[in-house]
Amino acid sequence: MAEIAERASWSGKWMFILSAAASAVGLGNMWRFPYLAAKYGGGMFILTYILLVFTFGISMLLLETSLGRKTGQSVIGAFRSFGKKYTFIGVLAAIVPFIITPYYCIIGGWVAKYMASYLTDTPADVANGSTFFTGFITSPEASSLFMLVFMAVAFLVVSLGVKGGIEKANLVMMPLLLVAAVAIAVYVASFPGALDGIAYYLTPDFSKFSPELVIAALGQMFYSLSLAMAIMVTYGSYLSKKEKLTTSVMWIGGADLTVSILAGFMIVPAAFIAMGSAEAVAAKSGPSLMFITLPGVFEQMGAMAPIIGFAFFLLVFFAALTSAISLIEACVSIVVDSAAWSRRKALVGVLIYTVAMGLFINAGYNGLSFIQPLGEGSTLLDFADFISNSVIMPIVELLTVLFVGWIIKPKVLVEEIKRSADFRAEKAWTIMVKYVAPILLIVILVAYVGAQFGIFSF
Repeated sequence: MAEIAERASWSGKWMFILSAAASAVGLGNMWRFPYLAAKYGGGMFILTYILLVFTFGISMLLLETSLGRKTGQSVIGAFRSFGKKYTFIGVLAAIVPFIITPYYCIIGGWVAKYMASYLTDTPADVANGSTFFTGFITSPEASSLFMLVFMAVAFLVVSLGVKGGIEKANLVMMPLLLVAAVAIAVYVASFPGALDGIAYYLTPDFSKFSPELVIAALGQMFYSLSLAMAIMVTYGSYLSKKEKLTTSVMWIGGADLTVSILAGFMIVPAAFIAMGSAEAVAAKSGPSLMFITLPGVFEQMGAMAPIIGFAFFLLVFFAALTSAISLIEACVSIVVDSAAWSRRKALVGVLIYTVAMGLFINAGYNGLSFIQPLGEGSTLLDFADFISNSVIMPIVELLTVLFVGWIIKPKVLVEEIKRSADFRAEKAWTIMVKYVAPILLIVILVAYVGAQFGIFSF
């Protein structure tokens, strides 16, 4: 009982919503959503994405947060509380943030480097094709330094606790992120040709609707909402029994969707101006779009290039940092609950692990570049990303919905949800958990593992 009494808690519902939304808002919103929208018919992709967020996505958010609140434990303890034989699901789920956190901090270091570069270098230098980016990530000293800087900021926030650190940081960063996104989007819209990009981005092209589009939107939504990362279970465990879970998860999903759409307003028209067509925009994704294509776009903005470049990467830095904070918090909570360590001891342990693994994975771009686990050209980061995102996460969520839907039964969590709110969608949610979600998760698993081996392309 003492352990439960000392457990961290949110100041209230809005701090939970803000922090969970901050967790969901990450690099995927910034560099993958706009690329997918450009590839799959602009508004057609957006409409499909919205539909999936407010059906499948909200259902899974509600499942994970209610599981955390009911048990008052992070992910291992949450499953173990229903019987030791189910602990393996929690252990598998707990592996995810421990894999993702180190390499996410590496990418956060890339963002920090670009943000700093717009203060110290010329936009032309930063926009020097792949030379600038490649030169940075292959430098063990420079890339490790910025990774450690990013880690230091994230761990500092988590060290201050849930209320003193995570809540206060998100209370500052999320509003600034939204303001910066709107400001950059408005500025980009003022450029000649931007309206054509905006029109493409918003106008549904129904000819682009296909099973591939649905799978791409489904996968983007699944990863963007921080599902199967142990985060939402952990955050739910900090939430008071009196707060309404149903409205909370709607706000979380809506906030994540808003940032994704705003990212498209920034990136699609800007890239459209530079490259002239949606097809050219759709040919760029991930790090290539963020760190090679966009700096070239910013360079064309003349005297405003340093300001826009810095503002954009500051925005992305906030997005990366909020997600990294939630990943670290999930790791710390798992160690505290499972090993019965103090929060300080758990934080130090997670820090040592993250630094060591981060340095190892980062060496995949320089000293250990000869290790190519997924074939020629692949890196240790690619492998960590594939194992966590494409394999373990869909399996964890599949096991979770089967566990809730068919073993403990949905009514166990329905009772928890109804403690603080009416649950008019109970029947629809039960059908989603028992029948629809397992099918969709199998589709995600098969499609994204297949994509890694060239069977599909997203």
